[in-house]
Amino acid sequence: MSDRTSGPRDPLSRLYPAAYRAAHGREIIDVHRELTADLPRAARLRADADLAAHALRVRLGLDSASPAGRLLALAAPFALAAGAVDSGLRLTSWYASLVRSPAPAWVQLSTMDGAWGLYLLFSALVCVGAVVALTGRWTLGAGTAVGGLLGTAAQWPLAPPTHGDGAVAPVMALLTAAVVLGCPQDLRADRRLSVAAGAAAAVAWFPVVVARTGAFGVSTDYGAWPLLVLAFTGAWLAVRARSSGLREAGALALASPPLVACAYTNAWGDLRPVLGGVLVLLSAVAVVAVTFRGVRRRR
Repeated sequence: MSDRTSGPRDPLSRLYPAAYRAAHGREIIDVHRELTADLPRAARLRADADLAAHALRVRLGLDSASPAGRLLALAAPFALAAGAVDSGLRLTSWYASLVRSPAPAWVQLSTMDGAWGLYLLFSALVCVGAVVALTGRWTLGAGTAVGGLLGTAAQWPLAPPTHGDGAVAPVMALLTAAVVLGCPQDLRADRRLSVAAGAAAAVAWFPVVVARTGAFGVSTDYGAWPLLVLAFTGAWLAVRARSSGLREAGALALASPPLVACAYTNAWGDLRPVLGGVLVLLSAVAVVAVTFRGVRRRR
């Protein structure tokens, strides 16, 4: 490093891989010093943390220039949407049981098990965070949703609520949080993807809620409907992008853990048929995309 880049924050540049540092290290430090020169100490520390996080992304191959980073950017909005569907179904099921019970609501609320109440609170955070993130305030919303997901994961070994999903829910919550946090900062909050993810969440959630009322003579979808909506969304994205569908299928596979947990908990109680169904549905994304491309070429 030259004298221009020597200083107290030089160690930050060493967090980058050597080749990247050799090519961009001086520019990174110069720009960083210029942007943080007049900031108060707290703001400088946040800027240093952002730079360190970017260095870590580059080391892990998760920056916006890498295929993995772009894949996570595609998956992240749908991971939030899937988390909102799972949490939303949990909350609406609880509310329905509250309304149907002959006991007054205040009695039920006052006698609610603390672990279950905490679980519902984390579910509400995921729903609210997903809505906020997908409607334009990504940082605030994603942070809230990730807080709910991490709370779900942390609660299970400490005080597992008795809702029958074992370790599946916390593991899937951790996977979803990792996808959301892994999204490169400069690729977050793509408006078109956010709209598509929000629409998919609504289509996945509402019919299941209606079905559970028994209005159509059915009481469960066996977890298939939300996963089917996810597959249709992947096919639509692939057709729209005129791609092979493999990238979209991979991204939505990363987004699927909350829906896998939902199907496991509410219908199957066994991960094997659920994961098999996910594999079949997401394979269909590539088949639909390739078929559509073939038809277009013949025209």
